[in-house]
Amino acid sequence: MTTDKSSVIFWVLAVFTGLFMFWAPFQRALFNGGTYEFERSIYSASVWSSIILLLVAILALFVFKLQEKKDLLTILVFIMPLTYVISLSNSSSHYLATNMVYIQMLYATFFILGVFLTKNKLGVSIVSQLFMISGYFIVLFGLLYWLGNKTFAGHLVGWFALMDGADPNLYRDAIMTDSNGLRLTSVFQYANTYAAFLITITLSSLFFIIKSRKWYVVLIHAFLLIPTIVSFWLTLSRGAIVVIPVVFLIMMFFFRMSRQILALVQLGLAFGTSLIILEKVTDIGIGLQKQPSASESWHGWWILLLASLVFAGLSVAIQRFGEPWLERVTTRFDSKKYATFVLPIAAVLIGVVGAILILSDTGFKNILPENVKTRVENINFQQHSVLERGTFYKDAVKLWSDYPIIGAGGGAWASLYEKYQNNPYTSRQAHNFALQYLVEAGALGFLAFIGFVIAVCWFYIRSYIRSTQEKRDGHFLFFIIMISLLVHSMIDFDLSYVYLGAILFLALGGMLSNSTTGELRFKSKSALMHKIFPASIAVLSLVMFFISAQILSANGSYKDSLEVIKTSKDYNQIVKPLDKAISMHPGHPDYLLTGQVSRIGLLLQVYSQMQKENPNDPTKSDPFFTQAQDLMSQLLKKEPHNRVVAMQQLNMLLIKGNKQGALEWSNAQIPNYPWYMDMYEKSISLNIELAGEANSKGNAQEFNSRLENALATYKDVLARIDSLKNLPKEQMQGREFAVTPSMALNIGQISYMRGDYKGAVALIQPHITENMDDQVNRLLVRWYLAILQKQGTPDQALMNKLIAKDPAEKQNIDAIVAAVFPAK
Repeated sequence: MTTDKSSVIFWVLAVFTGLFMFWAPFQRALFNGGTYEFERSIYSASVWSSIILLLVAILALFVFKLQEKKDLLTILVFIMPLTYVISLSNSSSHYLATNMVYIQMLYATFFILGVFLTKNKLGVSIVSQLFMISGYFIVLFGLLYWLGNKTFAGHLVGWFALMDGADPNLYRDAIMTDSNGLRLTSVFQYANTYAAFLITITLSSLFFIIKSRKWYVVLIHAFLLIPTIVSFWLTLSRGAIVVIPVVFLIMMFFFRMSRQILALVQLGLAFGTSLIILEKVTDIGIGLQKQPSASESWHGWWILLLASLVFAGLSVAIQRFGEPWLERVTTRFDSKKYATFVLPIAAVLIGVVGAILILSDTGFKNILPENVKTRVENINFQQHSVLERGTFYKDAVKLWSDYPIIGAGGGAWASLYEKYQNNPYTSRQAHNFALQYLVEAGALGFLAFIGFVIAVCWFYIRSYIRSTQEKRDGHFLFFIIMISLLVHSMIDFDLSYVYLGAILFLALGGMLSNSTTGELRFKSKSALMHKIFPASIAVLSLVMFFISAQILSANGSYKDSLEVIKTSKDYNQIVKPLDKAISMHPGHPDYLLTGQVSRIGLLLQVYSQMQKENPNDPTKSDPFFTQAQDLMSQLLKKEPHNRVVAMQQLNMLLIKGNKQGALEWSNAQIPNYPWYMDMYEKSISLNIELAGEANSKGNAQEFNSRLENALATYKDVLARIDSLKNLPKEQMQGREFAVTPSMALNIGQISYMRGDYKGAVALIQPHITENMDDQVNRLLVRWYLAILQKQGTPDQALMNKLIAKDPAEKQNIDAIVAAVFPAK
């Protein structure tokens, strides 16, 4: 299989690759956030990838031959999207699952693109340079924000980037603030993933420095390595600090001894240089975020520029004079069987010593800026983020055990984690690529992915060992990209960024393209056999183009409806583009229910309005409710684990006055959302309402049964609250999970009905406030005063405050006191 570098398609594919590498990062790196706000860029990328796949198919018609094992592997890449198609039958969210099918198709496309585009030296050079230039551009973009030049940075990329912040000229969250302070995120809007990307750029830059024979190439990469490492520190990512030596160590095993020494010296010198200027650059950047200053900005840039120039000069000198000397000195070791293991092992020992110096109380860590020092000091297995990730991983295993073979479809973690979570954290990402993949595609899909990656790595490493140094160097960048992204993704959700996933598969394709894999035993000379694969992916590309274009158009129509509602309240004007969006992308939860404008929401608004206008004529309003319920039923089939959808169904049952149906629905949903109070609250309050109705009918048995059910639900809540006490003290529990005022009122009412006035007071009194405008608080005060009156210990001051707000409250209290309830 060869690729003609003079081919027009070859150059078109190279251009497409370059455009993608510069466009995609600035679309929030194509983060798969699972909502309308994130999907448009991904759908656009899917359209791009469909065109790329068609061009590759045309090229493959002329050059593809099914002769070698790598040719078969090029076909087998489609097993991964196929496993996601299979998991659709079991999907917890049809919308998220289908999105993952499109994304997996994009990954398969980029893998094949990598295979075809890097078959010759020119293709390798183009892809490598495009990746490095675009990577350095992302680094520059982030530093422009850090050093106070965000307006310039915004104008630089605003004509093609997704500028979705309050200011249309600024890229949103290029710097984020959390409990650790300011953290540099650049295009990713998430510091840890940016750090993972910087690991890739740092080690790739180091590789170009130590392999290049041309001084100006060394100069360029060395000059840009310092801003990259400074950016790495500014992310404050503890996980990345732990991961980078691991990836570097893996790299070292692929180098001969002279290169290992050069790599250690160059990287050590680069990190040392970055530490010298880090505190100053950090302080300047923090100050510029509070108060812009042109002079301070220039001060920061000059510090960075001078440090980069000094290191670049030293780096060129080391490569120019030290590299030839090292080659001569270490040549005799290259033939030794275990020579390549000596320095990596030494590096591990040095790393351990360095870690002890930095992490222990030696004073060595005082060279770090305060915010970086704090983060480094907190690297341990008892810190919150480690404990929280451990909980995610255990919960992911619990989830997977219920869907072991084919998984629960793309987006399964986001859809189902609330059902399996150990405590009420909020995280739509499992923070571990392997476990998230396992949950989504099951053992079948995960083994397909792992088997595929292992096969590519096996062929690559075997070919690497047997190749000349020139051939090794040609494709080693792709190995660095692959190993950096995969290792860090084991502790974070880097590969939920479709841009990084595409780069990963492009790199895997680059690794395979020049590998020697041996011929297939069943290779055929039939021309027809060689054309089946190109023809198949051509058809597939056209199908994907049609689907992607359609759902992209649907997204545009929904966007139009959002614009219409800003200027018009006309129902027909609003629903016209909305209905168009739904017709092209049926079952989309945002279009139907959860978005800023939703079809079900609009129908319920019209239903409510028609009820007010025609209170005695349900034929005017009911058709709108029926239509809303039909859409809801369809949505529930496709999104059975969407909490917003579940809550809306509950509200619709209450709108129609179906209390028993609402109670059954809330009870059925509690196991799906065990750490949300709303379903518990509804279950308890509905039981009490129905108990009241039973009491009015004289049905003592049902009355007591309803109260017992409410108390059983309350006990479940208390048991969960108690279980949170078992969390390690370093781990935060997440969202608040405590008895709410409404729940306290309901259980207090039960105690009152059972004659336990002291218990009722103890439940209700802690939740009473001075705010008499709050309806729940007024109910609490009303029942509290009734209980006190029943006990003969009235609170006249509180009674006066309540009656001052509403004189009718005196009658309400008297009614409670006069009520008679059957004995238990």
